[in-house]
Amino acid sequence: MPVRARELRFVAGAIAVSALGDWIAVLALAVRANEMWNGVGVSVIFIALWTPIAVLAGHAGLIVDRFETRTVAILASLFQCLVVGVLAFATGSIASILALTALLGVGAAIGQSAEFALVPLLAGPRSLGRANGLVESARSLGFAVGPLAGGALAAAAGTKAALLVDAASFLIIALALMSVSVRRHAARIEGAAYRARDGLTMLFSERGLATAMLAGAATLVFMSASIPADFVYTTDDLGKSALALGVVITVWAAAMIVASNTLAPRVPAHAVAVVALLAASTQGFSKFLAPFWMVFPFMVGCYVFGGLSHGVKNTLFRTLIHQQVEPARHGQAFAAYNGLRNGAELIALAFGGALVAAIGGAGTLWVAGGAAGAAGLGGVLVLSSRGQPAAAEVN
Repeated sequence: MPVRARELRFVAGAIAVSALGDWIAVLALAVRANEMWNGVGVSVIFIALWTPIAVLAGHAGLIVDRFETRTVAILASLFQCLVVGVLAFATGSIASILALTALLGVGAAIGQSAEFALVPLLAGPRSLGRANGLVESARSLGFAVGPLAGGALAAAAGTKAALLVDAASFLIIALALMSVSVRRHAARIEGAAYRARDGLTMLFSERGLATAMLAGAATLVFMSASIPADFVYTTDDLGKSALALGVVITVWAAAMIVASNTLAPRVPAHAVAVVALLAASTQGFSKFLAPFWMVFPFMVGCYVFGGLSHGVKNTLFRTLIHQQVEPARHGQAFAAYNGLRNGAELIALAFGGALVAAIGGAGTLWVAGGAAGAAGLGGVLVLSSRGQPAAAEVN
């Protein structure tokens, strides 16, 4: 196996371990916060984690693009390891939990952007689509297993043990990055000034990419708003147990893994933007359709299709940014994209809860899923009428 291919698999494996640890920690923290701040603890934890990723996106991207990227990624992982290690022994007050969780979000903003910027160098002979599919499926594997493992570990051994496991996962990814040979040094452009807002400017400077980003952000707001409805629809409307809810989450995540590795890499470079938005649209419509026949197997079938679409969408959006943005600015561009995503999810936290309270689980799936599907389809129509953005020769 070529060196680059082996290193990419090694890093992807470490990302899977880290994503698993993240979910273990987030679930344990959410449970602990909910015990201390009943009713809103879960939302507050996600707000504390996601806000730095959204607000500091521009500065995180600057760090990644102005310093040697592998070193930045290693330091970000070690920083997160330290923060989570301290957090394991500081869960006695909600203030310390929120402050340290916010610091964890700062590390995530930098670390995820650095990982994205390294992928084209690690890809070697692979296409960017295949490399991104492997990384995205590794992250999805953590999403599939993490909530179950986190719940079991927190219940059996407590919050401290769960957080120490997450700290160990960050140490693993730092060690994995130390073992790879790639280096990404800052490209100095004479007379060019690097500004925190440049990442967003890059995402919206070209009409086709801007259309994809705006439509993608709109679908994400509605898709994230539909997440509380998954819980309510499964347990209240269908009368199923928590085990059934676990099945729904798992089949969605498993489908994401399959699609990231098998479907997304087959999309031609010139069609990445349109197919990404088509996938975002079908992801939304999969939730929209589920309540039309209120039986559990039909819901599972819809969510398999939704998970396949989600895996394709996530992989292709990563590939689209790699294609459309010059390599020297990948860190800033992905940090801006990550900030856009997390900003959309912050909006959805309040929006989804209000929808479920007002119209219930089934109603929220109809409204949020249908709106997400329509937003993605609208983006496809706009791109098709203007012509698709050409893939830049960066891979």
